[in-house]
Amino acid sequence: MLVLLVVAVNAYRDQNQDWSRPVMVLLHPVNADGQAATQRYIQQLSMQQLQDAQQYLQAAAAQYRGQPVYFYFQLGREIKQLPPKVPEQGSMLDIMLWSLKFRYYAWQQSESSDGAPSVRLYLNYYDPQSVHVLKHSTALEKGRIGSVNLFASNKQSEQNKIVLVHELLHAFGASDKYDLNSGQPLYPQGYAEPEKQPLYPQQYAEIMAGHIALSANKSKMAENLAQTRLNIATAIEIGWKK
Repeated sequence: MLVLLVVAVNAYRDQNQDWSRPVMVLLHPVNADGQAATQRYIQQLSMQQLQDAQQYLQAAAAQYRGQPVYFYFQLGREIKQLPPKVPEQGSMLDIMLWSLKFRYYAWQQSESSDGAPSVRLYLNYYDPQSVHVLKHSTALEKGRIGSVNLFASNKQSEQNKIVLVHELLHAFGASDKYDLNSGQPLYPQGYAEPEKQPLYPQQYAEIMAGHIALSANKSKMAENLAQTRLNIATAIEIGWKK
């Protein structure tokens, strides 16, 4: 009964974020391909490189809540073991088993020195010279953990931030807002400005869509966070707007 109570309390907490408190985001880098170039990239990581991501989230929160939410990113220790891979085209049972494995992995990797972060993200870095296309990243609201696939390249750092913020918002309940087959933003929830006239081309990408709609069936990927917006549909999902 005690175990069930702890699980229930944690599930309620994970789905009912108290936005009046600071959000602590612990980032664990992982050398996902074992390359020396990837290791060199990880060694030069600093939180200064993510300041604009923190500011982006704080400004978006203030826009909808009327008051800021303070996000603090902390660079954790490097993790040597890769998170379990998300099953590709798996059944519901496969996804459930992966979810349990991922939560067990996060429990195994945690240490008392980590403190009590609001979210843990495992940043799986790949050398773009050896891996040209990244697998889909994912994050769980229940457990507040995420496995984020990124390129170990300064040239990709701006788009890395888009992916990081996107997955972080998943951990607070935001949903994807693009067609899973085509990648095209869904209207209206996947548009930054769904009421814009004329509707096309859109100027920004909605952060949970990642692409700027140029027409009803054509879009382009946002290049940096400045080219994205967090719209009201996402704000409602994560509890910034009623």
